[in-house]
Amino acid sequence: HWVSWQDPHPKPCYLFALVAGEFDLLEDSYTTTSGREVKLELYVDKGKQSQGDFALASLKRAMKWDEETFGLEYDLDIYMIVAVDFFNMGAMENKGLNIFNSKFVLADQNSATDEDFFNVESVIAHEYFHNWTGNRVTCRDWFQLSLKEGLTVFRDQQFSADMTSSLSNRIKHVRVMREHQFAEDASAMSHPIRPDEVIEMNNFYTVTVYDKGAEVIRMMHTLLGKDGFRKGMDEYFRRHDGQAVTCDDFVAAMETATDKDLTHFAKWYSQSGTPIISVERIYDKQNKTLHVTLSQHTPPTADQATKEALYIPVAFECVDNEGQHYVDQEGLINDGLVILDKPSLSMTFSHVPESTIPVILGNFSAPVKVDNPLSVAEWIRVFKCASDAFNRWDAIQSLYDWCVRQLEQQAEIPAEVWSSLAEVFEQEKHNHELLAECLSIPSFETLCQSRSAIHVQTLVDAREAFAQQFATQMAPVLTTIWQGISVGDYHYTQQQVNARRCKNVILGLLARTPDGNALIEAHFNNADNMTDTLGALKAGQIKADGLFEKLMTQFEQKWRQDPLVLDKWFALHATTHRDDILAHITMLKAHPQFTMGNPNRVRSLIGSFAFYNASGFHKLDGSGYQFVTDYLIELDKQNPQVAARIVTPLTQWQQYDPSHQALMKKQLNRLLDHKALSKDVFEKVSKSLAYENRESH
Repeated sequence: HWVSWQDPHPKPCYLFALVAGEFDLLEDSYTTTSGREVKLELYVDKGKQSQGDFALASLKRAMKWDEETFGLEYDLDIYMIVAVDFFNMGAMENKGLNIFNSKFVLADQNSATDEDFFNVESVIAHEYFHNWTGNRVTCRDWFQLSLKEGLTVFRDQQFSADMTSSLSNRIKHVRVMREHQFAEDASAMSHPIRPDEVIEMNNFYTVTVYDKGAEVIRMMHTLLGKDGFRKGMDEYFRRHDGQAVTCDDFVAAMETATDKDLTHFAKWYSQSGTPIISVERIYDKQNKTLHVTLSQHTPPTADQATKEALYIPVAFECVDNEGQHYVDQEGLINDGLVILDKPSLSMTFSHVPESTIPVILGNFSAPVKVDNPLSVAEWIRVFKCASDAFNRWDAIQSLYDWCVRQLEQQAEIPAEVWSSLAEVFEQEKHNHELLAECLSIPSFETLCQSRSAIHVQTLVDAREAFAQQFATQMAPVLTTIWQGISVGDYHYTQQQVNARRCKNVILGLLARTPDGNALIEAHFNNADNMTDTLGALKAGQIKADGLFEKLMTQFEQKWRQDPLVLDKWFALHATTHRDDILAHITMLKAHPQFTMGNPNRVRSLIGSFAFYNASGFHKLDGSGYQFVTDYLIELDKQNPQVAARIVTPLTQWQQYDPSHQALMKKQLNRLLDHKALSKDVFEKVSKSLAYENRESH
């Protein structure tokens, strides 16, 4: 067989691909703004054709959006996508023929959740957007990877926000930053979005390069405005089409197009770590004046001991208990934004009541942590009065974090917490999107980022105790809201997505009440879509009793021949809290459908356990660490890239208490002593243990 391929546009050598196999083909076409007819071809495994329709429709939406938003048309007469099960990455933007992991292509209501549909549309768009930000203009070297990845992640985030909802999208991004990127910054693997060194290039594909890189682009968008950013993009393509360039070239194009000096801002590219913004307020009762000081501090990281003050756009609200907003005397707040470009700055608010409080970082305006000590009543007031929806959600999350901390310290949660929460949930009962987010208790991983020297079981138990108290105290209002949500026949629309998510989050809470099992079983039996089916299973997982085992058996019998759905089943087992979890996972490894050769399957079982089963992975006898290490030694022979990803939780030993640290480092040393270790895993393990030596000195 011969295939002739021609790309008439000169460009640096980057990613090109050829895939041979027997596939089903979906065909369509798209007419660009200038009238070019583009043939669209989507190749999937035999028998999967009907599950590719949504991906093809997503591609056409992405092509239209890029034309309307950035004036970028597709440049060839054909665009192809091929979906394969056994692929290490999510997808690759190879010119003209994108290679996809099938989990980001195949979707229908029976086998895919709302989240799966979202991810298909997002990743399809991401790889398409790479045609310009990655292929036509690409990286001079691997150290510039964020030039294309950070920029393209930002572009796909903007697309997804326009296709679905800006609030739920933003919260998704922030959870990734708080659970994974902040943890990476605090570990031995800390690096700037433009790293200085690397042993194995595969290890460049990090949440820092991708997700923090996108946050840096987002800050630039905030500072330049929508029109200014578009002018900068136009200038970037005008200068560099067909070239391999650097992050500095991108910043320079933005500066030229907008006459904005970004010299100080550009330090975000070279400085690692997570800045902490502290808020101090002093109220002068006599003069009715509020003084607010913002300070920034970036702790030393494994790769950089000394930090400079960064250029940070801080979204800022100042609000009283009547919902009245105020501006500062100095005029530092412009369009709701304060620029914190030095170690600290102060603002004065005159003729304000004592109840006035500063609320910062609306819409997560910068990838930083915030130390803004508020009371229970003040967090509730922020939720009621803040104009920024993200700030409202974040206030509730901060309140939950405080409640968990109370239980860690064996203190009680005040009654005013429950009465206040019941009141605000009742008020928001029709706002399914915000309510679903606010009813979601922060994950163990998120809670870790506001703590140090963590004793894992203490935190796990405190979070579990809070969830139980929350469910018990809120049961009346939650039951009323649950009964009031009517979804109807399945359609993937934002309104339905919000309603289903809200209902499933509430189910996960009501699972802890006496009527929980009856609700779960009815929800499972009545489900006409994978979102609700999985929602019932996740709720059942909380008790992990006979009902859960029964429903999981039914699920496996129905879906055992569908690899992507079975991955969900393996992941649910791996993240269940049970005393015999290691024996259980050992049994699952012997399952006829488990194979080390399928990266998705390995990630769903071993990866899910290591990343998201805190009580199992962090067992006090070290058996969880040893179990994962044993598996990594075998996996590394076959798939070092995936092994290097799964070793990540072990390398983040710094955030735990000394007993955990010693056990984790013991297993890291085992890996380092393994003679046949790949460069991928060696780099992470050696850096992690080198950080130990640096800490001890």
